[in-house]
Amino acid sequence: MKNESVRTIPLLPLRGLLVFPNMVLHFDVGRDKSIGALEEAMVMDQKILLVAQKDAKTDFPDKDEIYTVGTVAKIKQLLKMPQDTIRVLIEGLNRAVIKEYIQTEPFFKVRVEEIFEGNEKATPEEEALMRSVMSLFERYMDITRKLPPDVIVSLAGITNPGRFADTVASQLAIKTEDKQKILETLSFKKRLELLFQMISQEIEILEIERRINNRVKKQMEKSQKEYYLREQMKAIQKELGQQDERTIEADEYREKIKVLGLSEKLAEKMLKEVNRMEKMPPGSAEVSVIRTYLDWLVSLPWNILTEDSMDIKAAENILNQEHYGLEKVKERILEFLAVRKLSGRIKGPILCLVGPPGVGKTSLARSIARAMNRKFVRVSLGGVRDEAEIRGHRRTYVGALPGRIIQGMKQAGSRNPVFLLDEIDKMSADFRGDPSAALLEVLDPEQNNSFSDHYIELPFDLSRVLFITTANTLYNIPRPLLDRMEVVTIPGYTEDEKLEIAKRHLIPKQLKEHGLTQEKITFTHDGLLKIIRNYTREAGVRNLEREIANICRKVAKAIVEGEKTSVDVASAMVEKFLGGPRFHYGVLEKQDLVGVATGLAWTEVGGDILSIEVTVMKGKGKLILTGKLGDVMQESAHAGYSYVRSRVEELNIEEDFHEKYDIHIHVPEGAIPKDGPSAGITMACALISALSGKPVDRTVAMTGEITLRGRVLPVGGIKEKVLAAHRAGIKTVILPEENTKDLEEVPQHVKDDLCFIFVNNMDEVVEKALKNVPQKHIPTMEKTDDHQVNIYPS
Repeated sequence: MKNESVRTIPLLPLRGLLVFPNMVLHFDVGRDKSIGALEEAMVMDQKILLVAQKDAKTDFPDKDEIYTVGTVAKIKQLLKMPQDTIRVLIEGLNRAVIKEYIQTEPFFKVRVEEIFEGNEKATPEEEALMRSVMSLFERYMDITRKLPPDVIVSLAGITNPGRFADTVASQLAIKTEDKQKILETLSFKKRLELLFQMISQEIEILEIERRINNRVKKQMEKSQKEYYLREQMKAIQKELGQQDERTIEADEYREKIKVLGLSEKLAEKMLKEVNRMEKMPPGSAEVSVIRTYLDWLVSLPWNILTEDSMDIKAAENILNQEHYGLEKVKERILEFLAVRKLSGRIKGPILCLVGPPGVGKTSLARSIARAMNRKFVRVSLGGVRDEAEIRGHRRTYVGALPGRIIQGMKQAGSRNPVFLLDEIDKMSADFRGDPSAALLEVLDPEQNNSFSDHYIELPFDLSRVLFITTANTLYNIPRPLLDRMEVVTIPGYTEDEKLEIAKRHLIPKQLKEHGLTQEKITFTHDGLLKIIRNYTREAGVRNLEREIANICRKVAKAIVEGEKTSVDVASAMVEKFLGGPRFHYGVLEKQDLVGVATGLAWTEVGGDILSIEVTVMKGKGKLILTGKLGDVMQESAHAGYSYVRSRVEELNIEEDFHEKYDIHIHVPEGAIPKDGPSAGITMACALISALSGKPVDRTVAMTGEITLRGRVLPVGGIKEKVLAAHRAGIKTVILPEENTKDLEEVPQHVKDDLCFIFVNNMDEVVEKALKNVPQKHIPTMEKTDDHQVNIYPS
């Protein structure tokens, strides 16, 4: 039976503590408000309301942060303690519900409704619940082992279900919120049911916690036991003068990993592999796999950096000594060093050196490493078609190894080398993946600071590496990969540049390799010029070096046999050593011809001249194209043909020539594939020459693309084409107007030797290239007994 009464009483909020009726306990009070409430209670009837606050961390709770149900308690004793605190001994009397706050300052005072519970005995249902709770509570005590045994004895003597529930709840180590729920539950039956549920949950949690603790304890005991036994084994082996090879090896790996100075995560991963290897049986095949993996890990330069040379002048001298010309590349490297010197750190750029074979791309990368005082490593990508070549194989495969990038870093021995990826345009893809896609991460300064190799499986920092790639053309490089690189074009060398390179680099190198001195063999200026003009035709100097080596071998043989003591390699001697000239320099055709025009083309070995021949025959208007022309050149031929048909009146050509005659356009050297948008105006010029009977000036070469309306479009590779024209003895070069800016890259002495004509339409090309001879009509073919000749009627 419950009785209720209303009264006014001071309130003391409790932090992390809850008082049930019939509880006797003491606690310390230090807050001014709480001390004020105690003093007020002592003045009145020594009774005070104890209520838990919702958040124990709050120092000064307001009324919304205090529960509404608490316990009225009687103050038994007050004892002043140091630091202005008071220790209070109280006895809980009964529950009370806060109805109204009378005051909040200087202490809380509230009007409450007190709830008095009788001392009646439990009903049969409540008795059953009490027994169940008692059984669970005994099990709870067995698990925790924190409560004294006499608690059970005291509980056995309680017959009132409400008091029984309060006493059990006060002994549980549960949250204050859960205890508050029990305090707020007025029904004895519901209170016992709630208590049963809470004890069940707590027992379940405690059993899980005990299982975890037992498992951890067993593991710790096992580790301690293994450590103890391992130390004993070491001591015994040391006394016997023996040591376990696996233990020694594992300790060596641990020491190497410690020396690397890695981050905690990386070191933990490596040490885990060391522990695996140490625990495996000696004959296990996995041991050798782990050993190889660890050897790779400890041999990589995780934190090894070489100091860059910041002397710009010294770097410039090194580049100039080892390479002649190539001003753009040298300037870019010096800019990088200058920025590095000012900023202290800059991400390594990705340079792509593009140019024909033999111009010194690979050797230039080596010189860059020397100028920067960095390690140099070269990886050739020619023919690579497996993604694993770049990213490595996973360790699950037999014979797995890291990719070429990680292998190169190990070879370099530092984290900031000059890394040359040679022949990047020669990669291909097949069913094993696309290696160019794998390079996207390597060659991206924003991503390569955590490059992941499939074999290593740990992030490796490549951001300090200066990557240099080389290629002969850009067409075969995928666009996303090309976008990550800074393209630096290295064009072909001029004749004068080849002379200087031969004198400064090629001849001294070959003399040293063949055991010759300058007293025994001397290359004259005329002799070198003849080798360059008549025995090589290339953009680089590779064949030139071969011919010089060829002469050196023959001279060495002559000196050893005693035929000669020294040789001057002059112009006349070159032919004796190398045989008859292979190329003719300086003369294209012996005379001006009708239907033959000279074009300029760009090839992988630099610029070249291209003769285009057109002949006209009686027929039905067929257009025949031969010479292994690509799609672009075939389209240029058709565009030029259509242009000529649309301009017959202005060009003084028969209107119905496309119905009466077949036209054959041929580019000699038919076995060599040719393509590219460079020969449009050349084909049209040769076609107009053949149809009008006007010969083309043999000293004029041209390049440019044509539209159906006769407009001349710009093309690429101007420097290489102009160098080819200069090399072949051309006097006049016709270029599109929009290519005027490209002449800045052409050496001045070459521009001085040539006459440049810039055109916007085909009429200007015809005016400059075709000679104004009197023939006005289309030629007809006339049979003779011996051969067929062109007849130009007047």
